[in-house]
Amino acid sequence: MPSGGTQTAGEPAADGDTKSATRTASSTGAAASTGSPATAPKPWRWHVVLLDDDSHTYDYVVRMLQELFGKNREVAYNIALRVDKDGRAILMTTHREHAELKREQINGFGRDPLMAISRGPMSAVLEPAE
Repeated sequence: MPSGGTQTAGEPAADGDTKSATRTASSTGAAASTGSPATAPKPWRWHVVLLDDDSHTYDYVVRMLQELFGKNREVAYNIALRVDKDGRAILMTTHREHAELKREQINGFGRDPLMAISRGPMSAVLEPAE
């Protein structure tokens, strides 16, 4: 584990090593979750999901994906096609804080200047990865 970090029993390691987290929980005698809603562990990984709308152009979506997610033009265009066809696309899967940051960046990207009907950014939601 990197210096300065702490890990509690049952939490994944900072580097995503869930096996070592499981070993840590087992070796400390931590009780396993019963799966009841009150004690169920919180999801560690989250999907950032972009939702479709009719007030943003493909150019806007491609530019946003390039700037915020570092996608190349071809990958970004294919994601834009998927959002248009399926109504949604998973942009990334990451830990909660990073997923929240990426959702906020999408919300802060602003309206599409190429469409007069565009009044704001695209919508994105977070969903637990299973």
